[in-house]
Amino acid sequence: MLKTLFLPGAGGSATFWKPLAVHAGLDGVFFAWPGLGAEPSHPSINTTDDLIGLVAAEITEPVSIIAQSMGGYIAIKLALAFPDLVKSLVLAVTSGGVPVLDLGGSDWRSDYSKTFPNAARWIADPVADLSEKIPSIEIPTLLLWGDADPISPVAVGERLLTLLPNARLCILENANHDLAQTHLDVVSAEITQHLHGRSVA
Repeated sequence: MLKTLFLPGAGGSATFWKPLAVHAGLDGVFFAWPGLGAEPSHPSINTTDDLIGLVAAEITEPVSIIAQSMGGYIAIKLALAFPDLVKSLVLAVTSGGVPVLDLGGSDWRSDYSKTFPNAARWIADPVADLSEKIPSIEIPTLLLWGDADPISPVAVGERLLTLLPNARLCILENANHDLAQTHLDVVSAEITQHLHGRSVA
């Protein structure tokens, strides 16, 4: 199996994907985001582009990327930058580089600041709209969405489904932004089957 890179959301913790990885029997590189959530800052990390560079340093061979929320934007940027090395994507409740607020998503920044008052302010900086570039990503992509997520509603997953030429959208009932943890069995099965190139029956 390909080397797998696990990218968290704005909570920044490398532990986010570990329960699922254990459940699914997966291993790989679990990234933390310096300065975000409760993670200690690092002088070399001051923008989202710096996080992209942090992950890019690990892409020296073909990889799969499994990403949550903000991590999905980073995953999309990496798939665009490394079309020959990023071989598979799993994107869970992410913006993925499309305009989430225009699609009914709520503004998460105020609640985030209250939860993580010491997090770096640059997390709230706007990111580029990648809608015109995303259709060039032809690799197999699994989109995981919850029908009860106010931050990244199903409309965002549906938009990505129309943009990505080789994508499948799985919508989980009564699932919110933390579906990778609350719906562990289903998400684990979907990801395992995707990485093996098969659909879940």
